[in-house]
Amino acid sequence: MSTATAAALGVAALFAVFTGFNDAGVLVGIGVGAPGLRPSGALALLTTAVLAAPLLVGTAVATTLDGRLVPPGAPGPASRAQILAGIGAAVAVTVLLAARRLPTSLTLALIGGIAGAGTGGGLVGGGGDAVNWAVVGGVLAAAAAAPLVGALVALVAARVVATLPPSSAERSGGAAGRLRRLHLGGFAAACVAYGANDGQKMLAVYAVLLGGGPDRYARSPAALALIAACFMAGGLLGVRRLGGAGGGLVATRQDGVVVTELSSAGVVLGTAAVGAPVSMTQSMSGALIGAGLSRGARRVRWRKVLRLSQAWLLTLPAAFVAGGACAAAVVSLVS
Repeated sequence: MSTATAAALGVAALFAVFTGFNDAGVLVGIGVGAPGLRPSGALALLTTAVLAAPLLVGTAVATTLDGRLVPPGAPGPASRAQILAGIGAAVAVTVLLAARRLPTSLTLALIGGIAGAGTGGGLVGGGGDAVNWAVVGGVLAAAAAAPLVGALVALVAARVVATLPPSSAERSGGAAGRLRRLHLGGFAAACVAYGANDGQKMLAVYAVLLGGGPDRYARSPAALALIAACFMAGGLLGVRRLGGAGGGLVATRQDGVVVTELSSAGVVLGTAAVGAPVSMTQSMSGALIGAGLSRGARRVRWRKVLRLSQAWLLTLPAAFVAGGACAAAVVSLVS
């Protein structure tokens, strides 16, 4: 193994660790917000979905991040280095916002960082703006719509569920068991949706760093094992530090958690089908708010919603500017 390959594997591994740390705390926190799941079991199920989903549903989202936002030109150290600079900028912006207690979407930051790198690096390198803005626009539209659609779907679903008559099992005291089973199914669906969409950013970064398309590594046991092991390691740290049902946006109940999981899973799986990267945590946050609104606007903690919205609005432009500046600097040095 060459030094360059070892370094690329190291960076891919660190990115997977950071993804687990950033994403798993929120997802598992929502999963254990209702009885029936332990953090270790929830994290194991989420990691399994990260492994299996690319094989089951394809790698459309990873392909978008790997080559559709900034279509690959002539291979070389400059093009590889500028995308790597964009990835680094995305991580840095996510960390800085989190340090200011503004937790945000790493996927959204990655889109901004890669687009910024394509713009800044392409202009400095003499290739012009290398970004496919039509694709970027479509991705951003899907990312903006996902929390809103998740909230609407959850609001409608929660109200429909509230009007359903209780089953005979529920009348005889079996409601808790039924909700527990629905919760397990809903969390499993959310895990599959994460693996089909949001979780594929790890596969995309691996492909960018090692060369070759995401499909190649989705069939590689070694690549998947590295990604899964690092994701779980980061997740173990993230669950301890960031866990909590939706970051306190809503005072959650078990039926609200089930509606949140199923609604957000449907939205994220739908966007995965068209290859649009969408943050599972954003969609779940929107669905949590929708489920809370079904019980009255006072159930939603609007100050926390406002802070979260501010973080989302800051993420993409900050990552774009940082990615462009870093890529321009790197391309100047490499060239």
